Amino acid sequence: MTMQEIPVYVFTGFMDSGKTTLIKETLFENDFGEGSKTLILCCEDGDVEYDEAKLRTINTYLAMIEEQENFNEETLNRLNLEYLPEQVFLEYNGTWDIATLLETKLPKDWVIVQSLATVDATTFEMYVNNMRQMMMEQLFKADVVIFNRCDDETPRGKFRRIVKAQNRPAQIVYERGDGTVDENANEELPFDINQEVIELSDADYAIWFMDATDDPKKYDGKKIKFLALVYNPDKMKKGVFVPGRFAMTCCVEDVQFIGFKAKYIDSRQIAHKSWINITAEIRVEFAKEYRGKGPVLYPLEIEPAEKPEDELVYFS
Repeated sequence: MTMQEIPVYVFTGFMDSGKTTLIKETLFENDFGEGSKTLILCCEDGDVEYDEAKLRTINTYLAMIEEQENFNEETLNRLNLEYLPEQVFLEYNGTWDIATLLETKLPKDWVIVQSLATVDATTFEMYVNNMRQMMMEQLFKADVVIFNRCDDETPRGKFRRIVKAQNRPAQIVYERGDGTVDENANEELPFDINQEVIELSDADYAIWFMDATDDPKKYDGKKIKFLALVYNPDKMKKGVFVPGRFAMTCCVEDVQFIGFKAKYIDSRQIAHKSWINITAEIRVEFAKEYRGKGPVLYPLEIEPAEKPEDELVYFS
């Protein structure tokens, strides 16, 4: 970052998810910016408010943008000239279209350096079930997703899978009600990886795929069995095919085929788009398709199978 660039930190999430509290903690408790002139651009009024007099004691100033149509290039340029900030904290409105944020041209030298999304763990499942697309829009570009108000009953593994299905690179943080962070949050898998052969149900497949992608070493040398749709078009290299499933991440428009490379000498005998039950050994090795190391399947047994009633698998 050059000396002229002004870092912008974006905070997204539904109302009352903890954005204001996180910004106040960052500025007051962590001494973020060490006195740099800070502009907070707040796009909604939540339960927690800013004390403008207290903000000025740390060289921080508050500007409100209350209507979505006013979140535009002209308004941002005007505020930049009015306050001449050295850093910007942007608290975005959780009900506004995220495209407005992504498509609005920022003032010269403003650079988004980090995006954080806050989530109230006590209401996340309700919002996902009833307003999934709107909720996931708040999270899909975030570098860090912070689940606050967690307790011992919070299904951390389930929450992680929902977020990672939409935003694979995101770092996920779990914060308890007292503000402490769970450094080693327990994220139990719905299957036993210590079985002699890990048998995956349709409900387990996408979860396993994501976990094996994130932590392939965990599965090195393990045997796996699952129902798969075969990807093996004529153009596929001989000795290779991909057993996998079509998975839905957020909505029907987001359906994608997910599977790992399989090395099999008789690959030409496995018909493209056929259904099979496959038992394979997983070896973590370099594959150009992965641009590095990843899980490669070595089939031990392949049997023809019937197409399932529901061809899709799901990340949650």
